Amino acid sequence: MNAIRNRREKAGLSQENIAKGLSVSQQAVAKWENGKALPRADKLPELARILNCTIDELLATDKAV
Repeated sequence: MNAIRNRREKAGLSQENIAKGLSVSQQAVAKWENGKALPRADKLPELARILNCTIDELLATDKAV
């Protein structure tokens, strides 16, 4: 499962909550969670703050390196 989705759900936030906090569309958040896009670099610090985690944790994948 996507790290952004995991963190968002654990925080009890909706995609719309995240979108409003970052001034992006809900569709953008959905694309991040579905792996179709990544957040812009300038959005990562605020997204990490909202989700109470590090940027590295946001970008973590389930795949072994």
